Amino acid sequence: GGQKGKLGFCREPRGMRGIWLLLACMGAAIAPRALADAHWDADAGLFLRRPAPAGGYPYRLYAPPRARAHGKLPLIVFLHGSGQNGDNNEDQIADGGNGALQLLDAALREHRPILFLAPQSPQDYWVPARVMAVIADVEKHWPVDRDRIVLTGLSSGATGDWDAAKAWPDRFAALVPMSGMTETAGLASIARVPEWVFHAADDDDTDVETGAGGAMVGSRAVVRALREAGGHPCYTEYLHGPVDPDPHVIWPQAYATPGLLDWMLAQRRGRAAHACPAAAPN
Repeated sequence: GGQKGKLGFCREPRGMRGIWLLLACMGAAIAPRALADAHWDADAGLFLRRPAPAGGYPYRLYAPPRARAHGKLPLIVFLHGSGQNGDNNEDQIADGGNGALQLLDAALREHRPILFLAPQSPQDYWVPARVMAVIADVEKHWPVDRDRIVLTGLSSGATGDWDAAKAWPDRFAALVPMSGMTETAGLASIARVPEWVFHAADDDDTDVETGAGGAMVGSRAVVRALREAGGHPCYTEYLHGPVDPDPHVIWPQAYATPGLLDWMLAQRRGRAAHACPAAAPN
C-alpha cells in the first residue's frame, strides 16, 4: 500500500482545443475552476467509452478519425493511480489524467495518429491478466501495431506497468512508470525492454529506494536492478517533487518532459532502446 494517485495538484498548460491553462504548482495564482473543468471535459469528450471485456476492465479509448486509414497505429496504455480507482469509467481521464493526457495533446498538435487507452481499476492492484484482456479487446477492434504498445502509469499504475510486463515480457515496446514500486523478482525478464522511469528523491509516499517498506522497492532500486541484469533504462529523478506538500505528484511535470512522446513512439518491441534523451541524465 501507501501509493495514492491524486487529482488536481498541478496542471500544465494544455492546447488540445485551443484553450491554454496556466495553473500554479507552487504559490502562483490558480486559474478559475470553471475554465479548467471545461478543458478537461473537452478532453474526455474525445474518448470512446467501452464496457469491460471478458476478464478485463472498463476502459476509455482515444482513436483518431478514420483510424484504419492510417494503417497500424501505436498504442499508449495508461494505468491510473489509486485516487482514480472506481467503476464509473470516467475518473481515470478526469483532470487530464494527472498529466498523462499531455501525451495525447502532443500527438494531436504534431499530427501523429495514435491510440490512447485508459482502463479503470476498482482497486490499487492492477491484475496483469485483466490489463492484457483490455489490450486484446482493443486489438480486436482497432488497427494496433503490436510492435508499438507502450505501457505508462503513475503510482499504483506504475506498479501495474511492471507487473504486466513481467507477466508478458515479450508484448511491449517500452515502459514509462512514474513514482512506482515493484518487487525485484522478475525484473531480469524485462531488463531489455526499453524503459524511461521517473521518480522524486523526496517522495514521501513511495520512497525512491524502499517503496512502501515491504517487499517492493522504489524506482531508484528498480533501475539499479535492471542495469545489473543488463538493461539500459533511462531514469529521471527529481531532487524535489514539484508539488508542496506532496512530492509524490510529479506526473504533470514528468508527462510534459520534452522528447518523451518522441522516445515512446520510437521504440519497437524486441529491439534495443533508442538512446536516452538529455532529459534523462541519471
